[in-house]
Amino acid sequence: MTRPHEIPAEAWPLFDRYVHGDLSRRGFLDQAARFAGGPAGAAALLAALSPNFAAAQQVKPDDVRLGTRRQAFASPDGHGEVKGYLAKPAGATGKLPAVLVIHENRGLNPHIEDITRRVALAGYVAYAPDALTPLGGYPGTEDEARALFQKLDPAKARADIVASARGLLRLADANGKVGVVGFCYGGSLANHIATQVSEVAVAVPFYGGAPALEDVPRIKARLLIHHAANDERINAAWPAYEAALKAAGVRYEQHSYPGTQHGFNNDTTPRYDAAAAQLAWERTLAAFKQALG
Repeated sequence: MTRPHEIPAEAWPLFDRYVHGDLSRRGFLDQAARFAGGPAGAAALLAALSPNFAAAQQVKPDDVRLGTRRQAFASPDGHGEVKGYLAKPAGATGKLPAVLVIHENRGLNPHIEDITRRVALAGYVAYAPDALTPLGGYPGTEDEARALFQKLDPAKARADIVASARGLLRLADANGKVGVVGFCYGGSLANHIATQVSEVAVAVPFYGGAPALEDVPRIKARLLIHHAANDERINAAWPAYEAALKAAGVRYEQHSYPGTQHGFNNDTTPRYDAAAAQLAWERTLAAFKQALG
């Protein structure tokens, strides 16, 4: 995999815009060609920045230590139903705490399924919903998924993910204790869920946008907030969010990881920072253990 220092500095903000739908594939290639040695260099750069799911996979789908299945929850305020992927320790006796794992803005791709299995191996019922459920689910490629995301009703998609959190509270496999972890789009929703589902014990947004500030006093969960140092779009909202958290007396812990880019936990792309990701993940599992058992 290409290392971060091998990527031109100009590429990071450009790729961030592309990933978040603010720039088309053609727009990325046209602008990257100016500093990547022309069209061929721009195409090679985009290929290097794109995810490699197989190379990064940590827990295989058929790992004998886990049981997995597809799980759906009713979503009356959203699209009617949301489907997703559930993993839990094989042979677990009794009910376990549950963790909702929320994807980036590409739906339930193989990377998030792998993250879900990693969470399950830590001793939880882990569930990853797919916001693309009403459009057929994750389509198989990141570009297709990104295009589908533009067609979602944002309010209904948020309601579907909130319904997933509420579904975990009632799930037969789980004991009623629920935590949330989300990445980028999912990080924003982890913040949002903390304002909407009072029973959630802990929420861990990775480089996620702030919730509506007027809703912050409703947060009952403990928050563990991870930021990338080089992430102007997300970090710009942090001062106001932190002020609202302090004013509301919300328990929170925030970390910014030096030298990192938005997406630093995603080990399928060159944005991945191994040291920062390991530390953030250790902190995440510690927060889950403290809040959920």
